[in-house]
Amino acid sequence: MTPHGASRVQVTVPGGELAALRAQPAEPVGAVAVLVPGYTGSKEDFCALLDPLCNAGLSVLALDLPGQHESPGPDCELEYYPEPLGRTIAALVAELAADGDRILLLGHSYGGLVTRAAVLAGAPVTGLVLLDSGPGGLPPGQRRELLDATEPVMRDQGIETVQRLLEARDGSAEPSELAALLRARFLRSSTVGLLGMATGIRTEPDRVTELATALRTRAISCLVVFGESDDAWPVALQRDMADRLGAAVAMIPDAAHSPAIENPQALLDVLLPTWMGWLTKG
Repeated sequence: MTPHGASRVQVTVPGGELAALRAQPAEPVGAVAVLVPGYTGSKEDFCALLDPLCNAGLSVLALDLPGQHESPGPDCELEYYPEPLGRTIAALVAELAADGDRILLLGHSYGGLVTRAAVLAGAPVTGLVLLDSGPGGLPPGQRRELLDATEPVMRDQGIETVQRLLEARDGSAEPSELAALLRARFLRSSTVGLLGMATGIRTEPDRVTELATALRTRAISCLVVFGESDDAWPVALQRDMADRLGAAVAMIPDAAHSPAIENPQALLDVLLPTWMGWLTKG
């Protein structure tokens, strides 16, 4: 992962604490970018964004979700669905906003469903970015087929068996250092959490109309952004979601489902002017 100057911190949320990476600018503009990862992800997915965002004057808080990597979580699968996780993020955002900062909330993939739920739960945000996320549950395709195949294995044989299957499928596609990190964080994640999120990402209903009303009523800005080769939610589906939300839309070249890793500079070239524009407008 990209080296950065952020500090490792623990943030308090209802029910416990989350591990996070926090970057504090020398000349703050009065806003916090809160970055929420997707299924099997973690705060480290955003490492390449931390210093550039901080250098632009934004405070940055990149999170694990409950149950991910270095963050403990509840023992009930239902608590890992987007709505309860969204309430957790909403409570954290409310605490951050109480200090007077404006909040720029970004959710990647499953984190997009969670951050949407946070806004619907009343999170006081200036703007919402949905990064490679969708209007509802994951549609048919290779990613959904993989979840369908590995869920019973995880239930019956455990997380280590699933990890071995994934490694056998993927081979040595990732550099050894990155592969070691991905393996370690997967094995450290909560099995209950992985199972709950796997259900949540497949069964979440379409809540776009509900979100569009909330954005309009509360004057929240929104951006839908995706890699040009996203293989989770089809690009056309994400464009349609942006239209229904009345949101700005951007496509990241030379990226698939994880632009923050695959082409972080191009993602930054979209995020920074968008966020600074929202802050100026606000």
